[in-house]
Amino acid sequence: MDDRRKVLIVEDEQMIAEYFKIIVENLGYPVCGIAMTAEEAVRMALEEDPAMIFMDVRLAGERDGIDAAIEIYRHKPVPTVYVTGSQEPETIERIKADHPSAILIKPVLEAQLKDALQQFCQ
Repeated sequence: MDDRRKVLIVEDEQMIAEYFKIIVENLGYPVCGIAMTAEEAVRMALEEDPAMIFMDVRLAGERDGIDAAIEIYRHKPVPTVYVTGSQEPETIERIKADHPSAILIKPVLEAQLKDALQQFCQ
């Protein structure tokens, strides 16, 4: 596998994270890690240098996925595909204020993950 195409998954719901991991790997992209908090996401992104990130918005802990993505972007502009169950205008506006590559609304389908990978993980 081409390590330049590795993907970081940030998701605090274990079953969803594993679902994403299985699909991503079945599509031929290596997963460099699964982070469940904003702090883990930042650390893993800086250590692993992923080609793209699937970023859940609501995470366990004090900070959310948007906070993590903003911090990661300061160090390296990694394509970030936000994944959220919320369609609240405030949440969508916060996402748009960052540098989103795309926004996927849960439940996310395999075809949506595949499209995002093909578009942003090259």
